[in-house]
Amino acid sequence: MQQRPISPIPRRLLARVRDVMAGAETATERLDRITAIIAADLVAEVCSIYVRRAGDVMELFATQGLNPDAVHNTRLRMDEGLIGDIAANARPLALADAQHHPNFAYRPETGEEIYQSLMGVPILRGGRVIGVLAVQNKTRRSYAEEEVETLETVAMVLAELVAGGELIETDEFLPADGTAVLPLRLEGVTLNDGLGAGIAVLHQPQFRVGELVAEDPARELERLRQAVTEMRGELDTMLGSSDLAGRGEHRAVLETYRMIAEDAGWLARIEEAVGTGLTAEASVQMVHSDIRARLGKAPDRYLRERLYDFEDLANRLLRHLVNGEPARRDFGTAADVIVVARSMGPAQLLDYHRPSLRGLVLEEGSPTMHVAIVARALDIPVVGQATDAFTRIEQGDPVLVDGDNAVVFIRPGEDAQQNFAEAMRAIAQRRAGFATLRDLLAETRDGERISININAGLLADVRFLGETGADGIGLFRTEIPFMVRAEFPSGEAQRALYADILDQAQGKPVLFRTLDVGGDKTLPYWKQAQSENPAMGWRAIRVSLDRPAMLRRQIRALIGAAAGRELRVMFPMIAEISEFDAAREILERELEHARTRDAEIPKTVEVGAMLEVPSLVFQLDALLPRVDFISVGTNDLFQFLFASDRGDPRLAERYDFLSPAMLGLLRTVVESCREADVPVGVCGEAASRPLDAMAMIGLGFRNLSVPPPAVGSTKSMIRSLTLGPLTSYLGTLATLTHHSVREQLREFALDHGVMI
Repeated sequence: MQQRPISPIPRRLLARVRDVMAGAETATERLDRITAIIAADLVAEVCSIYVRRAGDVMELFATQGLNPDAVHNTRLRMDEGLIGDIAANARPLALADAQHHPNFAYRPETGEEIYQSLMGVPILRGGRVIGVLAVQNKTRRSYAEEEVETLETVAMVLAELVAGGELIETDEFLPADGTAVLPLRLEGVTLNDGLGAGIAVLHQPQFRVGELVAEDPARELERLRQAVTEMRGELDTMLGSSDLAGRGEHRAVLETYRMIAEDAGWLARIEEAVGTGLTAEASVQMVHSDIRARLGKAPDRYLRERLYDFEDLANRLLRHLVNGEPARRDFGTAADVIVVARSMGPAQLLDYHRPSLRGLVLEEGSPTMHVAIVARALDIPVVGQATDAFTRIEQGDPVLVDGDNAVVFIRPGEDAQQNFAEAMRAIAQRRAGFATLRDLLAETRDGERISININAGLLADVRFLGETGADGIGLFRTEIPFMVRAEFPSGEAQRALYADILDQAQGKPVLFRTLDVGGDKTLPYWKQAQSENPAMGWRAIRVSLDRPAMLRRQIRALIGAAAGRELRVMFPMIAEISEFDAAREILERELEHARTRDAEIPKTVEVGAMLEVPSLVFQLDALLPRVDFISVGTNDLFQFLFASDRGDPRLAERYDFLSPAMLGLLRTVVESCREADVPVGVCGEAASRPLDAMAMIGLGFRNLSVPPPAVGSTKSMIRSLTLGPLTSYLGTLATLTHHSVREQLREFALDHGVMI
């Protein structure tokens, strides 16, 4: 790779800064000397260093050229003035006429009114802005790109002094409310369910970069390339782990991660930094800090989540440069640990000793982030978006992770720990009890057979068919594999995935829902306009019909995967008959296309619609002759019926699924389908709650699709239920005007020995 010419000025400047930092003076004295050196080398009348204080305030700590009395007296908010703009956006500014910039904020105590131009860069440490380095000139000077890069390189070295704890106490940013030693409860989002308890291990690099300025750049470049080769070899070994053998989305994730490690652009930027005079280690840190600062503010979630991959690779590469020791963290077979991280790449999780790992807590993250998919394959509970977890949790703290309810308990009292342990034992006992039901029919006491299926979205989920004894997959969300890829999957990739799912189902029925993307479920490779109400916007069947080539490709893949087998497909968010007709016509055309090519087609094809939009209830008479089945999506149907955003915590308890209005609507659907002899099932969160599922069975539903962990409790409820009395009792509730009939149904269950 051809390197650009290396300017001797940065190397000379870096050497002088390094000598000052190694001196015996106080940190403040060294900072003062450094500002003078930078001003002289860059031919600037002013050089100033601002340091970030608690409360997100930038305070002037040292200056050459401004009024000395302004030091420690000039303070700017993170978004105030040009210094605040640099800090808030983590980006450099180079302005020939700074005073006329709209963000300019004049501070009379500095005496800066005589200076026209300004160049400033953020001082970054671990992707976090910890200060700003700026120079100013009296003339309207146009700073060159090379000068900006020089200042960024110096800021990289300066970060060690600013973050070293000599200028500001390291505990300044800790909470001031005393929670550092008290029990604490953090809420987040579930990235993988389950319960886990252990000792906190803070996920952070186990090394410190010493030398920042290189004596021999050629030698540093050689060290970098050797470390890259070693890192790639280690990744190849890790990805061959037996824990992650086989096909699945986690394999695709790790292969994508491996491709990022080969990214020539990322490595070229590190090599360029080496060329400026930094050591290989410092170059990796500099480039990563810049990537973290930029991607961390990206509005696109996919770009932000790729940051975790780059962070993982940067730390892995640094480890090879610093000591070359394996990253495997082994806490002994007796240790139970909860890993706590701001973010994490997928391979970093594999560095931990698997038998010791009981849970993962992240400050960031989403269900489709790469590490969440790997954790799911390893059956590790994960709670993400736990705000300030990394600063609130200390190494060695006892931590409880409740992935089912998205809660993390830190330093819990003995009572809380005992209750949690009892809950884990109870869950283990219940699961053991449910396991005994695995091969038994889901049949009521009076002989009514109920079909229990599972909801799935990843190939890894299919294994739960055998583990739970479910009858089949009642909802396979095909969009999830699309969301974890870096590009739209080809038709052949889709066909292979669907064929794998059918193979692993071993003859049990699988109901594929076509893509439900758009709204808040964005694909990383799509540019999509923001919507004020994404749940009711351009999503699901609306997207598919507006982009018919995408739907045709998916249907063609499904047809190919199901050749000679049963194919069951349903279309999501149908709001009117014409949408279903248009989607089914595309399916029929693809079947005919396969026939004309003499390709083997599915043995049988069943096509249905998801009933999620209330408008479809008023069109059932026209719809039912057109469909082979109906599946009620309780999540969207509930929120559309009550105009209630299910993600708004202020509305979480306002409306109840077990309300007379909701039950009346479901009764109408069941009766219409019964009269038309069209099978009707239900999927969604409501079906996973035993009491709600009991009500739906009483209304006439005989096909439920639930998350895998709910199969056992649902079957236990069904086998303890006598259906006749429940059906009669529900009839007495139909005319009530209550907010909810949940308590009445709970009392019925308790009185009749129903296991809820």
